[in-house]
Amino acid sequence: MSDKKLAGIWIDTEKAIVAKNHDAQNVSEFYLCKPVKAEIQHGNSSENAGNNAEITNRNKFFKEVEHLLTNTQELYITGPGVTQEELKHFLHDTAQFRDLKVTLGTSQQMSEEKVLETIKDHFKI
Repeated sequence: MSDKKLAGIWIDTEKAIVAKNHDAQNVSEFYLCKPVKAEIQHGNSSENAGNNAEITNRNKFFKEVEHLLTNTQELYITGPGVTQEELKHFLHDTAQFRDLKVTLGTSQQMSEEKVLETIKDHFKI
């Protein structure tokens, strides 16, 4: 088993499923974290207010995901669309994750168990 602190994420615009093999100090077996749900903004007085709310909610969502990745040395991000690229850029703009090795993938909706399996396969565990 690797002693590297690894993590993987399946993410779309509504939720993120994170699996990792470590806590703050120790490396262990891969496990699933509680899914992070994005706040979706509905009904705004103007397009500008809607855009601002969307950006604020997206940053809050990414911050919650980022919190789960503390001490991660290598990260795999997969999902549909471009959210995984947006998260990668968000992390690399943060001092703590500037040098984090990130690999991107693409995949459709999957169960939490399938996410765990896919992440373990990616890291060949």
